[in-house]
Amino acid sequence: MLKIAVLVSGGGSNLQSIIDSISAGELKNVEIEYVISDREGVFALERAKKYGINTITLDRNKYKNNLNAEIHNILSGKVDLIVLAGFLSIIKGPILEEFRHKIINIHPSLIPSFCGKGMYGLKVHEAAINYGVKVSGCTVHFVEEDTDTGAIILQSVVEVLVNDTKETLQQRILVEEHKALPRTIKLFAEGNIKVNGRQVIVKE
Repeated sequence: MLKIAVLVSGGGSNLQSIIDSISAGELKNVEIEYVISDREGVFALERAKKYGINTITLDRNKYKNNLNAEIHNILSGKVDLIVLAGFLSIIKGPILEEFRHKIINIHPSLIPSFCGKGMYGLKVHEAAINYGVKVSGCTVHFVEEDTDTGAIILQSVVEVLVNDTKETLQQRILVEEHKALPRTIKLFAEGNIKVNGRQVIVKE
């Protein structure tokens, strides 16, 4: 059984995609042990509670520089994979060593474009449209010390339309995010992800 923790900061639509994939039997031998939020009152917590999943709130305004240590204390030795699903706080410190190549994040662009510090949510899609790119998409990658710089596992491409707004582009990319994240977890659970430096070899 692959035990995972999902870290959230908002509505939790990517969390829901994981829950749905488990419920549908697409993710076999996968269990969500914890959903941890760095903000109080977000809808992602309600989604988790509906399915009886353990929820923990660690308000980043309260914990500040101790946030990562608290997350590490909770998850150390308890889970096999940490999934960042719209988690806005930066993961750093000793947790990265214990969970090396066992923390994944989904980002709403084709990394290395439109990523890094300050690039999240609608800001990413606005930047893509303003730059005039013809395609964007989403990236699932491993988490390391610097923001959005970890080795890339999967990417999905979405065409940027002439009449796109940041909101319409976001919605189409979300559809791909909801496929890519459960797919990556499935690959991880089946042992079909191998890391060789910055190259991630995916076997299906």
